[in-house]
Amino acid sequence: MALGPRLDLRQSQQLVMTPQLQQAIKLLAASNLEIETFIGDALEANPLLEAGGLSQDRDGPEGDGDDIPRDEFTADQLIAQGQGEGDAPLDLDPSSLDTDRDTGDGMSASDAEWGSASRMSGGEDLPDLAETRAGEISLSEHLEAQIGALAVNPKEAFCARHIVGLLDDAGYLSADLREIAYDLGITLDEAEDALTVVQMCDPSGVGARSLAECLEIQAREANRYDPCMAALLDNLELLAKGEVARLKRLCNVDDEDFADMLRELRSYDPKPGLAFLPSSSEAVIPDVLLATNAAGGWDITLNEETLPRLIVNRSYYVELSAGSPDPEAQNWLKEKLADAHWLIRALDQRQKTILKTAAEIVKQQDGFFRHGVSHLRPLTLREVAEKIEMHESTVSRVTSNKYLHCERGCFELKYFFTSGVGSSDGEGASSEAIKARIRALIDAEDPKKVLSDQKLVDLLQEEGFDLARRTVAKYREAIGLGSSAERRRQKKLNSL
Repeated sequence: MALGPRLDLRQSQQLVMTPQLQQAIKLLAASNLEIETFIGDALEANPLLEAGGLSQDRDGPEGDGDDIPRDEFTADQLIAQGQGEGDAPLDLDPSSLDTDRDTGDGMSASDAEWGSASRMSGGEDLPDLAETRAGEISLSEHLEAQIGALAVNPKEAFCARHIVGLLDDAGYLSADLREIAYDLGITLDEAEDALTVVQMCDPSGVGARSLAECLEIQAREANRYDPCMAALLDNLELLAKGEVARLKRLCNVDDEDFADMLRELRSYDPKPGLAFLPSSSEAVIPDVLLATNAAGGWDITLNEETLPRLIVNRSYYVELSAGSPDPEAQNWLKEKLADAHWLIRALDQRQKTILKTAAEIVKQQDGFFRHGVSHLRPLTLREVAEKIEMHESTVSRVTSNKYLHCERGCFELKYFFTSGVGSSDGEGASSEAIKARIRALIDAEDPKKVLSDQKLVDLLQEEGFDLARRTVAKYREAIGLGSSAERRRQKKLNSL
């Protein structure tokens, strides 16, 4: 068979993530704060976009909206006239929201029709005054300001400031002192003197190379470092194991003195440097608000306080278009108009999708909102996606970084999706509900009769929860509770 070149035609299909689709996905997964920042950037970049309501005389160049009351327009009608979604009545009834046909790529059919968009950028809420002042001075700056008055000469001050730069966030020195002396070209004694200067600084305990040394520095500062305290600090591992009797023999103290030493240790800060870490707490602003209504049902609304109402300045577009005959300028104006229309449609679609998802979550977890975490039922993304006829990945994006505020507090939407365990009623129970019940049983246990994991299994089975012992142990460890032996030792120490 002869070989030779030839031309073939082949037809194939593939999913292409266009920039518009990628942008739509980012908007869907963004939180309110990120959307607020994105809208701010869009207002700066697009002169046709405005924040706020419109007066009645800005219906468009043709004035074809004067005969129809503004409140009767839908969002799409306003968009067709060049007006904003902010002027359209938003239907907050989840049952009347449009059902989007899924395209199989994680977005609905209407999602894929959205137009072009400007660049998406994340945003953070501005910290309040207290947080700003707390982050003004770092640990190193605080220590370096004290070294000048404590060091006996400039060389010692220089070495001490070098050591300060090697401290970790907790205020500990993990570097070897011999290596520090070698790097600085000084003797080991000079390096130890510089370290002593650092350890004399406030907060007490910084510059320590171990937990025992950190506590020793604070004990010396409080004038409580005696041979008994020294013996206790030298055997902290026995304290962690709960070997009280052996510790009392090593320290040569009775029960009263030993209890007094423990109270003293508990008053010390094992990580003094953490007080100077900048605050990492971010304001949590709920995206969905849930409240009970007079009929005993639920009112679900979006938190629109952080989102400006967007409108398209149609008259400004006509004015610019008439005054700029240049084809490039006309193309630029059309692009900006398309961007404005896309953003308004995108935000409207985002609102509908969030409301539709939140409404189904509230319906599925009605017991939680009425009675508490003990009635939280197992729920998966797939279940919600099937109910609202969307793709599972779309529901995942909608519930990411979104919070719901109700009478019981503020919860991330992801919180309501939990795995389940078997129960006698056949419906199953949420893992969060099981954890809450385990914590309640352990908190109520008698210190003299600490509940074992097997006893917890028996008590839970009496309540209708079918659990294995290893499952109870896993849940107990997940909520930060120790084993029965560890809890027994801890309760014994606390009783001293």
